[in-house]
Amino acid sequence: MVRYLRTTALGAAALVLLLATDATGGQGRVPSAVRLLATPVGATVPPAAVRAPAPLPPTVLADPGQARLAAVPRTVFTGSGFDACSAPGLDAMRAWRGASPYGVVGIYTSGSQRACAQTRLTRDWVSQVRSLGWRLLPTHVGRQAPCAALPAKPVRIDPAQAVQQGRAEAAEAVHAARTLGLDTGTPIYLDMEAYQPGNAPCAKAVVDFTLGWTQGLHKAGYFAGYYSSLDSGITDLVAAARAGAAPMPDAIWYARWDGRNSTDGAGVLGADQWTPHRRVHQQRGSAKESYGGVELEVDRDQVDSLVG
Repeated sequence: MVRYLRTTALGAAALVLLLATDATGGQGRVPSAVRLLATPVGATVPPAAVRAPAPLPPTVLADPGQARLAAVPRTVFTGSGFDACSAPGLDAMRAWRGASPYGVVGIYTSGSQRACAQTRLTRDWVSQVRSLGWRLLPTHVGRQAPCAALPAKPVRIDPAQAVQQGRAEAAEAVHAARTLGLDTGTPIYLDMEAYQPGNAPCAKAVVDFTLGWTQGLHKAGYFAGYYSSLDSGITDLVAAARAGAAPMPDAIWYARWDGRNSTDGAGVLGADQWTPHRRVHQQRGSAKESYGGVELEVDRDQVDSLVG
């Protein structure tokens, strides 16, 4: 601050220093705020005076459900997939199964902030779609990042309750999955929409929420997935994993609409992270496509990951 004092203020600064010294009888330490005022104009503040605050330690939760998952059957799909806001009709799923390049479909199975109604999504729908050979990417849309600009999804994570809220969302997702006939060993992907990058408290809340989500799903015997933008939610999760936060989701689904049929992580994911067969890349959004005489508006995905 003293660097911005004009020359005419130096006399006053010196007087403050003198008074502070007299008040301690010349024996005590001059308060740091006063010593800063006495710093000459143009002087450099020592590095210790401007040291950045230490980063918050990573959250680490117990994960007793992880041992149970070691014996749970898992299914991996590698190839092209799509996700749609509403579960398509069975006629569409039949037509697309025979004519499209896709073999997996993302469905919004639960969550208070799903954007579209799911009038077709029933236990019977799941059973019939699976009998056609489709694999599933079940997705839950719940609380969003505290710093997200999403008027249509107003319910936010409370940073002080992030872990507990993540567990609660996991319980809701598991209940819905069981209702639809999706048994243990199924992955459920948490939908965390894009939010402001570079906001450390917001990122901490999202990560802690995701750890609670993962812990809750593991305890119930389900694999935990996580969907977000590569530039915000995925970047923050990658950093948290590197810092030692746990438990991490078993699979990630990153959004980068670059049209690439790849799950290489676009330079954000390390070669040792979420491999092998633990990645989905949403590579194009809101595309109208027609197969077998049926048109749907879908997001296009490249999948090499756990599916239901």
